[in-house]
Amino acid sequence: MKIAICASEVVPFAKTGGLADVTGALPFTLEALGHEVIIIMPGYKQIPDKKSVIGKNIRVYFIENDAYFGRDGLYGDKKGDYKDNLKRFSYYCKESLKLLKEIGFTPDIIHCHDWQSALIPVYMKTIYANDPFYRGVKTVFTIHNLGYQGLFPKEEFPELGLDWKYFDVDTLEFFGRVNLLKGGIVFSDLINTVSPTYSKEIQTKELGFGLEGVLTKRRNRLFGVLNGIDYSIWNPATDKIIPAGYSLSDMNGKMEDKKQLQQLCGLPLNKDIPLLGIVSRLAEAKGFDLLAQIMDTLCKMDLQIVILGTGDLKYHKLLSDVAKKYSRVMSLQLKFDDALAHKIYAGADIFLMPSSYEPCGLGQLISLRYATIPVVFKTGGLADTVNASHGFVFKRYKKEDLMHSLKSALKAFSDKDKWNKLMVNAMKCDFSWEESAREYVRLYEEAGKPE
Repeated sequence: MKIAICASEVVPFAKTGGLADVTGALPFTLEALGHEVIIIMPGYKQIPDKKSVIGKNIRVYFIENDAYFGRDGLYGDKKGDYKDNLKRFSYYCKESLKLLKEIGFTPDIIHCHDWQSALIPVYMKTIYANDPFYRGVKTVFTIHNLGYQGLFPKEEFPELGLDWKYFDVDTLEFFGRVNLLKGGIVFSDLINTVSPTYSKEIQTKELGFGLEGVLTKRRNRLFGVLNGIDYSIWNPATDKIIPAGYSLSDMNGKMEDKKQLQQLCGLPLNKDIPLLGIVSRLAEAKGFDLLAQIMDTLCKMDLQIVILGTGDLKYHKLLSDVAKKYSRVMSLQLKFDDALAHKIYAGADIFLMPSSYEPCGLGQLISLRYATIPVVFKTGGLADTVNASHGFVFKRYKKEDLMHSLKSALKAFSDKDKWNKLMVNAMKCDFSWEESAREYVRLYEEAGKPE
């Protein structure tokens, strides 16, 4: 199968979030499964070499335009989103389709990711509807987070080069504005989200962000495929960043990693005290509204906490105050630090991830590989990947329920046999990209079938 992957960010070229990790890892696995893959992305200023081949023969093409992509940020700067993002990414979408023709690559599937590439399926079914080159080419559209939709003023619609008839409630119009993500949902041959549970949740009013009706209408073409993680990076047996390696057959190194983490974070050295780790954006959606309510109580318990991340200033201040008050219990690291993240995954006993919604989530997948037991809310990818055999799940988004799950985890930690069993089960979990890639191949095949 010939596959063109179109995304606004791809590791190792450009990254702001998990989207780049997915689009960076999936092509390698698809190639390993025998498929021909190319990648098309914007040619940002930060990419030094605009001629790239990755994997064995995955060609990476960059859409160049210095006026649009020769900037420091991908989508915006300190002032907010760039005002011309609709122009920038409609240009990227048009040029991506032109490029396919120029290089003579007729894909079976164009796999588009998020609102930045959502106009590709729109243009395929409108401007290029009668072009023989694109006949038979199918589109799969992946929604990584429905909260980001690519919303623009109605006045900018002409920039898309589309007939005004496509600015209506059934296509690109959304409460008087242009909604690019909606266009991708309506015009793609098949849609997927990054976990099965999230694909159902977004059809509800609570998590549909106003698009639940459109998604429900297309529910027969809406699927969920869990993200994988790259075990060549996230593997305690081979991880060079952590002080001591360990594996399912020999977990002794984890105790050394805990000791080193305590030392690094200025916490008392104590192998018997449960150490909670958090690696997260500090935001309400990540569960910090609940955590804020129980932080004082938590810090009076017999445990330690390490938090790594940045985010909303109100949580910076709140957590800073708690960390000062309980300096021997809590270590707060207000920064992005990849090396420290590895050390927290390896050295913590419990990984806390109480997000109120989580399309897939990678933190819990990584923590399982490092035998760091997750405590999560039952939502999205967290519901699909964590269960009682290797973690703790609370079902109502309330501080009392989070506290109950935490106390259950702490009780289990005090029972070494029980805890060892949880750790073994966690490390046995397989969330490698191979299974996810096979699922995507099945979706590509499904996209070719009539609706």
